[in-house]
Amino acid sequence: MENKDTAPRRLGTMLDCSRNAVMTVDAVKTWIGITAQLGYNTLMLYTEDTYEVPGEPYFGYARGRYSQAELTEIDACARANGMELIPCIQTLAHLNAIARWPEYREHMDAQDILLAGDERSYALIERMFETIAACFTSKCVHIGMDEAHLFGRGRYLDLHGAVDRTQALLDHLNRVAELGARHGLELIMWSDMFYRLAAGGEYYAVDAQIDDSVGRKIPANVELVYWDYYTTDPARYGQMLKNHAAIKPGTWFAGGLWCWEGFAPHNGFSIRATEAALKACGDNGVRDMFFTLWGDDGAECSRFALLPALFYAAQRARGNADQADIQRRFEAQFGVSWDTFLLLDLPGSPNDQKGVVNSEKYLLYNDPLQGLLDSTLSGGEGERFARCARALEAAPETGRWDYLFRTQRALCRVLEVKAELGLRTRAAYRSGDRGALAALLSDYQAAEERLEEFYEALRAQWDRENKRTGFEVQDIRLGGLGRRMRHCRTILKDYLEGRLSRIEELEEPLLDFAGGGSALAQRPVLFNNWRQTATANVL
Repeated sequence: MENKDTAPRRLGTMLDCSRNAVMTVDAVKTWIGITAQLGYNTLMLYTEDTYEVPGEPYFGYARGRYSQAELTEIDACARANGMELIPCIQTLAHLNAIARWPEYREHMDAQDILLAGDERSYALIERMFETIAACFTSKCVHIGMDEAHLFGRGRYLDLHGAVDRTQALLDHLNRVAELGARHGLELIMWSDMFYRLAAGGEYYAVDAQIDDSVGRKIPANVELVYWDYYTTDPARYGQMLKNHAAIKPGTWFAGGLWCWEGFAPHNGFSIRATEAALKACGDNGVRDMFFTLWGDDGAECSRFALLPALFYAAQRARGNADQADIQRRFEAQFGVSWDTFLLLDLPGSPNDQKGVVNSEKYLLYNDPLQGLLDSTLSGGEGERFARCARALEAAPETGRWDYLFRTQRALCRVLEVKAELGLRTRAAYRSGDRGALAALLSDYQAAEERLEEFYEALRAQWDRENKRTGFEVQDIRLGGLGRRMRHCRTILKDYLEGRLSRIEELEEPLLDFAGGGSALAQRPVLFNNWRQTATANVL
């Protein structure tokens, strides 16, 4: 099945351990065991500040950071399984978690971006590299450096005035590369900052005229990583890889296994995007590739819920294009049929995998009275979630993975009642139907009770996979939602019993959340932002 001449040199995954969900050492070991059996030989741990750096007590403080002993233990497990463990850190942007501490305020340029040209920044980076050299066998390290759009526009501008930002970025990278070389490290970095420079400002500019002089300025011990999770078009991947080769040969590729848009996985879309990406990687001779599992906005979804996409990527990367055979092998590997495991996608993917939506998250946190996301509803959403729940409940035996199904079942049962609750409340209130409003009180109470069942399922899932630090975010969100549901019920009762003459929130006309005014979208969307879903006010 596998063609040794075209098989990737590195085939890996990247686990995001920076957005609250820091996987336990045991869970990482389980992941290593599973992925090694599937043919993966590389694992990256994405840790912005969630690793111990001696001499930096506030770096990862109260964030569940890995100790040096834990990193060494994970590295030993990886080596025992024939796997290379690569640290994936940040040496420029995405350091918002440390920016909150007075200890690091003088280190920062703007927002989450380190202050380039400042010796305090390079002293910190050197300590990062010292930790990496001490804990990891691999001499390869991913230094991040992506999405630093405000680079040079904060304190750097105050200190140095208007300068050539491209040269300033290159100067910073050269300092980082020198520090890496001092510790015998080979560096890789996300390509978007340099691609924008070479392509005239836009990442994913497929038809850009590439300025190949940019590549000649990249240090010799630095390689680029082209990341793209969003398309199912092999031609786009292929052209982007050619553009990267024009900047600097040897570009790595990073795809995505979508677990970062809410509580539900998106195996279906991940598989379609992966299929297209792997074809382009094969056609363009890419030798190093990995698949990211991010945790945007709370990391609610289990990485293990992406086992079908993970398995598919490994099979296709090794040359197996027989879908029926892949599905048979999956069931033999995990003890659950392919179709059964894909039921986990149902709460978040009602649209035949043509794209990604996450209504299971935004409709959960959508306030019943403000209803900021009610504009996405077209009717029938509650019944859709009821069908999802029934399908999950009727699933055959799921063995060790049953806890994943329990979480999604419980979520669907909440949304069966809650998804349209705000819209129904608004309609009854604005039509003056007090009887309909009174009937809704039992739905509010049912939603509260089902929410508690979902909370317990999610907590059990989290405790099985992640360090406890970080779940307080879910406590705050779900606890706040439960209290808000109770308060909304009280407001309705007070109105019905004459203690309130009007409900202010429902007097406000419903507007489209995306800016369409009174022209409501009435379709599911992708909107993964708890703060902007839960309230229009300031959290």
